[in-house]
Amino acid sequence: MANGQWYPPEWPDRIRALAAGTLTPVTPKRAATVMLLKDTADTPVVHMLRRRASMAFAGGAYAYPGGGVDPRDDDHQIRWAGPTRAWWASRLGVDETDAQAIVCAAVRETYEEAGVLLAGPTPDTVVGDTTGDDWEADRAAVAARELSFAEFLERRGLVLRSDLLGAWARWITPEFETRRYDTWFFVAALPQGQRTRNASTEADRTVWIRPGDAAAGYDKGELLMMPPTIATLRRLATYATAAEALAAAPACDLTPVLAEARLKDDAVILTWPGHDEFTKRIPAGGGPGGGPDGGSDGGSGGGSA
Repeated sequence: MANGQWYPPEWPDRIRALAAGTLTPVTPKRAATVMLLKDTADTPVVHMLRRRASMAFAGGAYAYPGGGVDPRDDDHQIRWAGPTRAWWASRLGVDETDAQAIVCAAVRETYEEAGVLLAGPTPDTVVGDTTGDDWEADRAAVAARELSFAEFLERRGLVLRSDLLGAWARWITPEFETRRYDTWFFVAALPQGQRTRNASTEADRTVWIRPGDAAAGYDKGELLMMPPTIATLRRLATYATAAEALAAAPACDLTPVLAEARLKDDAVILTWPGHDEFTKRIPAGGGPGGGPDGGSDGGSGGGSA
């Protein structure tokens, strides 16, 4: 049975061109995405959205709230709680300016696409309710890039709660993709009093789902996903509470995962280092086939959630 792999029809030709040295990779844009968790009676559930089928990138695929870094958030001195910018810079493998922008992107996108805000009036509080016309007007202005997230926080007198985030993984969209992202994955728990909603123009559905159930849906071919999404879901499924997942974040490896394509016996072998599940063999003149040496292959996809 086919699983829920996301595999665009133009990939084989682009992969062959990359392997042959005739394709120049696009420079990836920095991005952030957040796996938002909440506890239920027996297991945590994660908030996911389904990208509209009309989307040029990963249409129909399930993903987490996320998006690109806004350069306006990199040097504006915002009120900040939790680990210092220097700590985040070391953790994310960037300088302090970029670290602030990446963390801001994670918090901003969660607010833009799910209506959940990881910020509060003081360093030890979180906003309890982000509904209402005034909040929606500000959220829409941030989403339209009419207002930077740093300016939004300043206008509202809010402190960004970086301590509510845990850095989980880093994936880079394969070099043969036309749209590429260098994406940091974060984990966070839904703040008390807040609730999610589908505030994204890019999604036609949102769900709270057990990570294990989402992974099972992918395995059955019922849910379409990209490799970083299913890979992070499988890891999330091992934790009994949202707090356990957050506590595990500091030990997570943030070495970037980038797909590699090579020619072998007139076929292209596509691999994601450290993730054998996604190995793909593309025969000469055909679409994706079985895994190398007769093995079965897993899902393939881009590097941004």
